[in-house]
Amino acid sequence: MKKTHLINVNIILLLWYFLSMIGLKIGDKYLVTGAFEEEWLFMLIPTITFVLMLVTKNVGRNIHLIWLAGWFVTQFLSHEWYTLFGRGFMGEMDKKIAYFSECIQLINVDGRYVPDVYHIVLHILIIIAFVVTLLYREEKTLVDEV
Repeated sequence: MKKTHLINVNIILLLWYFLSMIGLKIGDKYLVTGAFEEEWLFMLIPTITFVLMLVTKNVGRNIHLIWLAGWFVTQFLSHEWYTLFGRGFMGEMDKKIAYFSECIQLINVDGRYVPDVYHIVLHILIIIAFVVTLLYREEKTLVDEV
């Protein structure tokens, strides 16, 4: 895995997530609503772990992997869990359905929460960033081998 792949995938993830800071409305529906006050810390943490990964070797990479794994688990419990099991422990189903009702959705099932397009893409990008980061190994140069 090349370092450019690692950087590109993680930057795409951060840019996609940045949309949750500013919000994006397409027509009469939201791709994502802006929630800077609630989300800024969750933008700062992956940015810091990503930069740490770039300036250190394994320590930063491992911290970034831990962050990505935890972020995905949190997202899974907040979204897909409700879809799969019809209930969850991170809010009430009815409130979740109402909150995301103005968002662009691929599938809309009455009485069931299904993640919107923004969150589906976010979750896929988190998984891709995790896999690419996991597979990345620092390339050795001739200077490193001496």
